[in-house]
Amino acid sequence: MDPQNAAANEIPPPIQMLQIMSGFWISRCVYILAKLGIADLIKDQSKTVEELATATGSHGPSLFRVLRAVAAIGIISQDDQNRFGATPLSDTLRSDMRGSLRAFAMTELGEEHYPAWGELLHSVRTGGIAFEKAFGQPVWEFFANHPDNAKIFNDAMSGITAQATEALHAAYDFGGIKKIMDVGGGHGGLITSILKKSSNMRGILFDSPQVIEGAQASVEASGVADRCELVGGDFFQAVPSGADAIILKWIIHDWNDEQSVAILKNCHRVLPDQGKLILVEAVVPATNEPHFSKFIDLNMLVMTGGRERTEAEFRKLYEDSGLKLTRVVPTESPFSVIEGVPV
Repeated sequence: MDPQNAAANEIPPPIQMLQIMSGFWISRCVYILAKLGIADLIKDQSKTVEELATATGSHGPSLFRVLRAVAAIGIISQDDQNRFGATPLSDTLRSDMRGSLRAFAMTELGEEHYPAWGELLHSVRTGGIAFEKAFGQPVWEFFANHPDNAKIFNDAMSGITAQATEALHAAYDFGGIKKIMDVGGGHGGLITSILKKSSNMRGILFDSPQVIEGAQASVEASGVADRCELVGGDFFQAVPSGADAIILKWIIHDWNDEQSVAILKNCHRVLPDQGKLILVEAVVPATNEPHFSKFIDLNMLVMTGGRERTEAEFRKLYEDSGLKLTRVVPTESPFSVIEGVPV
């Protein structure tokens, strides 16, 4: 390619920056699609804006402007009769799809995370937690006091779990484990997937009592309820015994180093000598390269005061908890499997 032509075709830096700056406009429109359930309404056939406004209790002309904008970038379709229809992107927001991102879009783009991200400067200037500045309380206390929001959040985690589960199973062999405990396992999406693939394995789903109450129906519907014990409690106090492997998926990144070590030590206490401690987390590359973990890390700064970690930082956490990191197994998702054993 002629360098002069290449330079002429490049987007000027000011336009690139404007596109980056306006990214949150798109995110907020995706939130509207998710909140109003637009993807569910158009999944079978295209609809006019009047039909969609009536179904969602919305102001038609304003809704049209949102739909027109997201159709222009391929999130939904728009025909010459101004009917709006489904695309592969909009299907990710359908409530009836396995691994649906609808709840994730709601919690991340409008319910809790969006106002908290508005206080990112507070975190940068003080090291404090932006969510607490925005809402006046820690995020887990907020969820305890707002069960409707907590349900959306837990549904979001279940959807993300479903997205990552196949990549996890393709990369990591759970063979040889007789009983596995999922600590902080939410509504049970991960542990039920493991038990389905291992008919001789038993499991324990452990989370806060209110989360476990919400997990009952999904575990019972999974077909493995007879092999999965549900236990409520506080992992800062203690975790149940009896498992020869413990898995924590996207738990440790919620907490600072001191809190993370406290959780891991409680897990270590109940592990047998030949047991395994398995984390599913993003591992931040030590080099300067694009990686989703670097932005998840900012989300932890904003929401919980936790962090994403490098392999060396995970190794230190394991050592401080009386464990030894044995291997890190990448997956096709942004997350890796980090395995350790008691020392």
